[in-house]
Amino acid sequence: MIDYTAILTANYEGSAWSLNGDTYDGLTWLSDTPKPTQQELDDAWPAVQQARQDAIAAEAAAKQSAIDKLAALGLSVDEIRAAFGLGGD
Repeated sequence: MIDYTAILTANYEGSAWSLNGDTYDGLTWLSDTPKPTQQELDDAWPAVQQARQDAIAAEAAAKQSAIDKLAALGLSVDEIRAAFGLGGD
């Protein structure tokens, strides 16, 4: 299912709109700019999905990097988990 809220939030920053439900039919465009078509929003969905996946992967990589650096300083995985609530393995 396409997440129109995510698309509008990511690609139309500064635009005013409301969405009643989760379909294009519920989109009320409140900005002076032209309302995007359903096709434009549908076409933007794969890029928004990819950006979400990239953000999740980047966060996981940053956590792992922190764990690795702390472990290199001599902290045990249990100490790292206790201090920062991070997973480690």
